[in-house]
Amino acid sequence: MTTYIYAKQFFYEDDVKPTGYLAINEDGTFGTWSEDLPEDTATIIDYHNYSIAPGLVDTHIHGFKGHDVMDNDLEGLKVISDGLPSCGVTTYLPTTLTAPYDLLGEVCQTVGENAETIPGAKIRGIFLEGPFFCEEHKGAQNPKYMGDPEIDVLDGWQEKANGWIKKIAIAPERLGTVDFIKEARKRDVFVALGHTNATYDQCKAAIEAGANTIVHTYNGMRGLHHREPGVVGAALNIKDVFDELICDGHHVHPVSAQIVMDCHGRDKTCLITDCMRAGGMGECQSTLGEYDVIVKDGAARLAHNGSLAGSILELIQGVQNVIKWGIATPLEAINMASLVAAQSVEIDDVCGRIKEGYAADFIVLDDDFELMATYIDGKAYFEK
Repeated sequence: MTTYIYAKQFFYEDDVKPTGYLAINEDGTFGTWSEDLPEDTATIIDYHNYSIAPGLVDTHIHGFKGHDVMDNDLEGLKVISDGLPSCGVTTYLPTTLTAPYDLLGEVCQTVGENAETIPGAKIRGIFLEGPFFCEEHKGAQNPKYMGDPEIDVLDGWQEKANGWIKKIAIAPERLGTVDFIKEARKRDVFVALGHTNATYDQCKAAIEAGANTIVHTYNGMRGLHHREPGVVGAALNIKDVFDELICDGHHVHPVSAQIVMDCHGRDKTCLITDCMRAGGMGECQSTLGEYDVIVKDGAARLAHNGSLAGSILELIQGVQNVIKWGIATPLEAINMASLVAAQSVEIDDVCGRIKEGYAADFIVLDDDFELMATYIDGKAYFEK
């Protein structure tokens, strides 16, 4: 028997549908929306005071609840996947850090061998954040392991990952990047630009070769200068790429975030978290890679120099923030954290929107966009 979700409104990709009924098929997929209940005998889940939106998609996240992807621990991955629905996330890309090549291969193997069987938020690929970065903008990544990109190395990691690598970030000023990008795209691996001191022209050449994303715009990159637009200039001006933003109020000022959205377009801006293991743990001492981190006042910072070290942002909070800051409508905010993110790595054919036939992964929100429940495959996985 079909189940119907009754709610005050539904966030579809192009519009917000009014009060009505959304069908959830027996196989856990979305059916159609109707203003009136199609059948008298149907099972109804009543959310008449709430809104329904697609499950959120975090394409850049390192850890949660005390665990990190780089721990190379299956049980830790299970904790991350189990915890992310409490952030509204139903799909994510486990994200690595710059590390020794062998360790990265081992992490890829662990994720690739288990991605399809881990319950909770669904793994839809691996994001390699590094190690082909520049030392000038290393952030919380270890420069000891940075170098020029090699396609043979990527091939080795991909073999261990059983094809699960979806995206890799590089600094476009490193030697051989244009050829590397072209070869990576032939292998259906998306290439992002980050932790880089590249010029505008170097970014443009990388994008023309096939790179399609700017990693956490403003952070870990050459800024905008009137005589050298740099990476930020490329993020603002080159329309064919997606721009990531960490909207926690620490990494990027709300006005700066609005400038990206206004210049570049909200249909090409992805809300991401860059969340590290301390996410969901409150104020604490933690680690990111090989570095000690102190979490205080809503920010994670390296203990030795105070630099931001990823974030503890939950993706639903990023949605709430850009709405509260007045820089995006609720529909735009939700799309930036779901559909646009999914489009950036071409997984929007399976997630990121409410659409007939898609897995019924969705969230329930109150009028303040607080998360009340998260459903995966039509079943409640998290309830407040």
